[in-house]
Formats: sequence, C-alpha cells, structure tokens
Amino acid sequence: MVSFFQRYLLPGFVYQSVIIAGGYATGREIVEFFFEPGPLGGLLGILVAMTIWSITLAACFELARITKSYDYKTYFNQTLGRFSILFEIVYMLQIVLVISIVGAAAGELLSENYGIPSVWGTVTMMLSVGVLVFYGSSLIEKFLSIWSLLLYMAYAAFVILCISVFGDRIAENFASYPIGDGWFKGGLTYSGYNLATIPAVLFCINHIKTRKEAICAGLLSGPIAMIPGIFFFVAMMGYYPEIMDRSLPVNYLLELLDVPVFKVIFQIILFGTFIETCTAMIHSINERIATSYHHKDKEMPRFLRPLIAIFILFTAIVLATKFGIVNLISQGYGTLTWIFIILIIIPLFTIGMWKIIKSDE
Repeated sequence: MVSFFQRYLLPGFVYQSVIIAGGYATGREIVEFFFEPGPLGGLLGILVAMTIWSITLAACFELARITKSYDYKTYFNQTLGRFSILFEIVYMLQIVLVISIVGAAAGELLSENYGIPSVWGTVTMMLSVGVLVFYGSSLIEKFLSIWSLLLYMAYAAFVILCISVFGDRIAENFASYPIGDGWFKGGLTYSGYNLATIPAVLFCINHIKTRKEAICAGLLSGPIAMIPGIFFFVAMMGYYPEIMDRSLPVNYLLELLDVPVFKVIFQIILFGTFIETCTAMIHSINERIATSYHHKDKEMPRFLRPLIAIFILFTAIVLATKFGIVNLISQGYGTLTWIFIILIIIPLFTIGMWKIIKSDE
C-alpha cells in the first residue's frame, strides 16, 4: 500500500535532495541570488522562488501522472515533442555544472577543515553514488528521504545556535537595511534554473495516483525544498554583508559558533547532501536509458548504472579542478536559467496545461 509519505511528501524531499548540494547547502548560492537586495529583500526573493517552485511542480507532477512520464525523455516528449533533444543537451550541461560545483565544494570542505586531500572526498562521493544507483529507485528513495529529515534537524539546530550566539546581530541587520532592488528577479532566476532538476524527481511520481495527490505534492514541494534555505539565510544575516566574500559561508559560521561536535555532525550531513544531489541527477539519466532499453523489449544491464555514474562524476570533477565554486555559480547558472524557462516552464503552462485540462483522469 502506497503511504501518505510517498504520495504527498516524497517528491518534495527528492526535489530538495537534488537542489540543495548544488549551492545553498554551502551558502554560496544564497549569497549569489539573495544578498544584493538586503535581508528583507532577500527573504522576499526566497518566497518568490518557493512560490514558483510550488506552482510549477504541481502542474509538472499532474502532467507526469496523466501521461505516465516517469523519465525525462517521456516527459519532455509531451511538451516539446521532437524538440525534446534540446532539453537533453542543456540538461547534460546542467548536470556537469552542478556536479562540478558539488565536487569543488566537497574538496574545499575536507581540505579547509581537516587538511585531507580533496581527492579522497571525491572518491568517497563517487563510490557512494555508484552503490546507490546500482541498487536503483527503492534504495535511492529511502536514502534521500532519511537524509533530508536529518538535514532538517541539522539546519534547525544550526539556526537556533546562531540565534543564541549572535541573534542580536541578526535582528539588527534585518532592522537596519531597507528592501533593495532586484529581489523579484533574484527569486525568478533562482527558481528557473533549479526547475531544470525536474527530471531527477520524475522516478518517484509513479506513487501518485490522483490529481489531488499530484497537486498537493507539488504545492508542498516548494516549502519542503526551501525551508532549510530560509533557516540558513536567517543565520547568515548575522554577518551580512562581510560573509559575501566567503567561498563557503557555512564554514565561516561554524567557526564562529565554535562547537566542535556540532561542526563535525553538520559537515557529515552536508557531505551527504553532495551524495544526494549527484545520485538523484545521475539516476534520472539511468532511468532515461532504461526506458530506451524497455522500448526495445530489453532490460538495462545493472552494471551499466554505476559505470555511467562514475563516468559522469569523473568528467564533472575534472572540470571542477579548473574553476572555482564562486565562478561556477555566478557565471554558469545565470546563462542556463533563461534557456530552462523557455524549455520547461513555457511549454508546461501552454501545451502541458492544455493536456491536463483535457484529461479526465
């Protein structure tokens, strides 16, 4: 029997798992998109992104449900038709970019805190992803769900500690800075490129059976994915604007808190988010390939799954060694955002919405 969790909450937790390590787990992404308009303006931008996610994912999940599109090739055939290949090309660029950022962050996390060569973090991440994708959707769903719950607890504890140590600075900064310009554009831009990770969520939509479940799951996905980011944003406001110059703002705050046990626990959970993001994105590629095998009445060999994962990870990590995490986020994401809006959001709310309205399922 499909549980309430699988129908209403799992898609949101999977979506959060995909987007978090790509940027806001380290705080760098939050700085790039939400710091310019100030504390209050940044919060408004975050709410804009969260709202766009909820509305778009609700429509996306319902379209996936009625068309039984549980891999991205099938899904984008519904909205882009013969032009779905355009999305595949850009999506692969997105995956390489995101995993490059994750690899750079993982390396910096280990070397900055423990003096461990970054290659060991990379190898650990690659092996972990390889094991998860080898065993497929069931294990991946369990891992992403459990780790997301741990993440919620870690971020809640993190913001509570920050408020207890320098809460006066947080309150002062929220009161001192006016709402700046650009908060709506920041929210729109941030939401746009993160919606490109929709393909990584489709594999778990098969649990959803009704329109009510699809719409509710989509609407809940925005808050589920963004609440930890709100926690982090509030915590970072204690050292606004100087924290903007830090490549890993999370490390800066953990040093200020100076609670060694919590620092180690938080960084373990943070490292797990890197594994989450890479696993979900690579699993979406494996599911697309598995569907191609299925259309030929064949079964995708299981050994191919980890091989594909390691190949993609290796390619992306090589790129990460040549570019810093700040440059990857500030230069790479902005370019792709508007392409994804054209390829995902516009077709979904035109062709996709027409198919949803027409359907009586």
